[in-house]
Amino acid sequence: AFSLSTTGLMLHRTHFLSALLCLEGMMLAMFIAISALSTQMNTTSNLSIPMFLLTLSACEASTGLALMVATTRTHGTDHLKNLNLLQC
Repeated sequence: AFSLSTTGLMLHRTHFLSALLCLEGMMLAMFIAISALSTQMNTTSNLSIPMFLLTLSACEASTGLALMVATTRTHGTDHLKNLNLLQC
């Protein structure tokens, strides 16, 4: 799932929202892998790591959506090729 999301991020870079969805897929794949690993190891000390990753994923999603709304309002589109983020 992680490699599929990475491939989607590399190939479908037309819209900002599709890039955000691919990043969310990557974070979800990492969450599932770390959760499965901590469950398989049968340790209770590693159970907080997947929750921390899920919290970071939620923060990343909200920040990404806020950036998408801001760029759509200023540029009128969410196409990535029209955005030059180095300009003010």
